[in-house]
Amino acid sequence: DDAGRRGKWQLTASPDGRDGSLAIRQDAAIYLATLEGGEELNYDLPAGRHAWLQVLRGGVTLNGQPLSEGDGVAISEEPSLAVRAEKPAEIMLFDLA
Repeated sequence: DDAGRRGKWQLTASPDGRDGSLAIRQDAAIYLATLEGGEELNYDLPAGRHAWLQVLRGGVTLNGQPLSEGDGVAISEEPSLAVRAEKPAEIMLFDLA
């Protein structure tokens, strides 16, 4: 449901299928978010976890670093992520073991 990810992280896949997400039986969680220009989302990445952020549409900054449509970035040893939409954007976040 598109409305479930407007301005927030929507869990779309998880190890156990929680919150109506697809069960993937892996130690990973996948989130989608749709942001309007100027909106910001934060994500706390637990110690020992890694992430991948993919910009599906639009442009964002991740912890102050600019990313454009089609860009992806691997993230390790960052306790928190701050994603700010510089223009309307759709992003996908993978929280990985």
